Amino acid sequence: MALTIGIVGLPNFGKSTLFNALTRATVLAANYPFATIEPNVGVVPLPDPRLATLAEIFGSERILPATVSFVDIAGIVRGASEGEGLGNQFLANIREADAICMVTRAFDDPDVVHVDGKVEPASDIETIVTELVLADIQTLEKAVPRLEKEVRGKKTDPAVLETAKAALEILEEGRLLSSAAGEAGLDAEALRSFQLMTTKPFIYVFNMDDDGLHDEAKQADLRALVAPAEAVFLDAQFESELVELEPEEAAEMLHENGQEEAGLDKLARVGFDTLGLQTYLTAGPKESRAWTIRKGWTAPQAAGVIHSDFERGFIKAEVISFDDLVEQGSVAAARAHVKMRMEGKEHATRDGDVVDFRFNV
Repeated sequence: MALTIGIVGLPNFGKSTLFNALTRATVLAANYPFATIEPNVGVVPLPDPRLATLAEIFGSERILPATVSFVDIAGIVRGASEGEGLGNQFLANIREADAICMVTRAFDDPDVVHVDGKVEPASDIETIVTELVLADIQTLEKAVPRLEKEVRGKKTDPAVLETAKAALEILEEGRLLSSAAGEAGLDAEALRSFQLMTTKPFIYVFNMDDDGLHDEAKQADLRALVAPAEAVFLDAQFESELVELEPEEAAEMLHENGQEEAGLDKLARVGFDTLGLQTYLTAGPKESRAWTIRKGWTAPQAAGVIHSDFERGFIKAEVISFDDLVEQGSVAAARAHVKMRMEGKEHATRDGDVVDFRFNV
């Protein structure tokens, strides 16, 4: 499974600059609204230093990290859900995303035009949320009459119709379904069938300048603004320069800038955490690889990510924790020191487990 994050924001907020940095791609990042016309899709490797260590131990020919897909959408403006700017068609491009990354400008620069003429993160977030809410209201308003007809004809479960109506009420109050649906006890499966944008987890990225990255009071205010969601603070321009450097030079540049972690690495990590994802590892002479699964998945479910035959014919899983394997230096040593475990169907796979599945089809 792969993680897909839709990047949304107002024009000139640094979305395309951020996307360029994430993918090292060259998409138009011009200083005027709607520079992004078609959605740009980039697949980005999730940083995982454990894979290089495994490759050394196993003599792997290649490293295959888990990936995150980012979809860069044209800048949203007030009225987008009614067709203003480039219209609602672009909102449709993120319906399939697992999470929404909302990029908000938190720096002042007279040379970079703000679509509303002033930098005000709270107002900008409200603008974006309102357009997403209005787009979802339109989706449900179209769905309800159809569902009513299908329920009368006994073609649809009445619970689906009730879920749609209850969700519509929440949205009309201006609330996001990502936080309110659970409180209201809405049917999660029925809700997913509508592909509503406001049901998705939100990650808030504040594009700041260097002063902002060192202003803890300002960051605290912005965190409070989006709590309990996660806030990521970065300088998209700085990040775009950082990715062009060799790893050693990038680490030195981060240190000089007073940062322990690149903003892009944190964004990918927060995306994983927000969606409740983790990775387990496989390794051998051909490759060392990270596989994406949901937290709490059993060993057979984890095996199914590699191939459905692995899940269907699952027998056992040989499991060594990454730390134990590094400490012992080899699978043979780990086995000799009883660090390898044989796990069955009920085993909950953990992040960093190094696994070899046994199956029979």
